[in-house]
Amino acid sequence: MPRAVVLLSGGLDSTTTVAKALADGCEVTAISFRYGQRHTRELVSAENVCRHYGIAHTIIDLNLSSFRSALTREDLDVPMDREGELDAEIPITYVPARNIIFLSIAAGLCESVDADRIYIGANVVDYSGYPDCRPEFFRAFEEMISKGTKAGVEGNPIKVVTPILDMSKADIVRLGKELGAPLHLSWSCYNGGDRACGHCDSCRLRLKGFEEAGFRDEIEYE
Repeated sequence: MPRAVVLLSGGLDSTTTVAKALADGCEVTAISFRYGQRHTRELVSAENVCRHYGIAHTIIDLNLSSFRSALTREDLDVPMDREGELDAEIPITYVPARNIIFLSIAAGLCESVDADRIYIGANVVDYSGYPDCRPEFFRAFEEMISKGTKAGVEGNPIKVVTPILDMSKADIVRLGKELGAPLHLSWSCYNGGDRACGHCDSCRLRLKGFEEAGFRDEIEYE
């Protein structure tokens, strides 16, 4: 059985990605990050998803609170109810180099647990504003770790698997439902609280995906 490390934020995309890795026959170790984000509600979801599947879960503590992003700094507002601007420019919710950092740590965990692949739920179709969610980035990162890890030097390079990269949000919802992923346990809202706000970019894309897929989103909204 192949072993995989799966980046799990606790959101819709990463929860579906965990389900896909398991469906692919992998023994999964999930990795999440407490990185100074404005809330840790998503980590509760990540823990619940791992408990649902009975899989190993590693949480890494970092401090990216000095990075310029609305997700890490309270003095920057999370954009709300944006109309027709989601792909216009790199949004303020972009955390500089976040996927580079997370994937690098995931590669180290791969070598530590004898995994040969990293699954990440990056997506470019519905939300292409983040430069570290593009196909060319993942190809370059995979090449880099093939040169800079023991696994790569010994001829067993770690693969980066992006199963939902080219899917619409509706297709991701459909895949999650098909695989029986616990989407009701996931959390996508950029704001904390007991209920999702329904107005940030992430909430709006999630709601749009469920609506277009023909399913009701079971999480609670304000």
